Amino acid sequence: MRSIGLRMEYRLKGGRTFVAVDDVSFSLRRGETLGIVGESGSGKTTIGKIVSGIIVPSGGRVVFNGIDITHGNRRLEHKRAIQYIYQDPYSALNPKMRVLDILREPLRLYFYLSRKDEDRRAIALLSDVGLGEEILSRYPRELSGGQCQRVGIARALAGNPELIICDEPTSALDMTIQSQIVELLKSLQRTKGCSYLFISHSLAVVSDMSRDILVMREGRVEERILAEDLFSHPLNEYTKALVAATPRVYAPYYDI
Repeated sequence: MRSIGLRMEYRLKGGRTFVAVDDVSFSLRRGETLGIVGESGSGKTTIGKIVSGIIVPSGGRVVFNGIDITHGNRRLEHKRAIQYIYQDPYSALNPKMRVLDILREPLRLYFYLSRKDEDRRAIALLSDVGLGEEILSRYPRELSGGQCQRVGIARALAGNPELIICDEPTSALDMTIQSQIVELLKSLQRTKGCSYLFISHSLAVVSDMSRDILVMREGRVEERILAEDLFSHPLNEYTKALVAATPRVYAPYYDI
């Protein structure tokens, strides 16, 4: 997948404009993870929504498997191949639908399965994300935040995607559950072979998940850097400032 010169411009009252994304280009190979990090308002989520087709950019192109899918050119196969995991696991799921129906919906959209096969596939999807079939009859309000996010991941996997946009999928969870979700995503990538566009404001999380990282500021790419160099060899002054602002935990040493 490639993005070429992406631009997203919003018109405001009084004839003013706001540029959320400005001339952003990058490439992502199959089975790899590209991280996008930056402060709030840097354009991270806007890029994810452009790539996924949720919004159409003001300029630039998204090329997927050699096909320009930028301006309403997405076939059903492209929609199936690019899926989205949202930041808030509760608001991302329809509160009026049981888990079984939440998982049936994409299966019915993308595949021609019998009801029995849909149910079997839903159970398999839950197993993939570490959940049991006993939650199929539950509503999102009956689940924990971590369970809801696992259901959201299962829904994203339902279409057998090639690319998943992970839009801050751990930021609404506590630290223990964050770690579990990160390890789950890594495991799924190894077994499914899909690519991730991993968006986060946490340098620690994005460096743990990604091979390469785009550092964003005010809609522009400040630096593309290897994850292994993020903390030790940042080149850009803004990247250095982000690293310096990252909380560190120092454990005291006691000589007993």
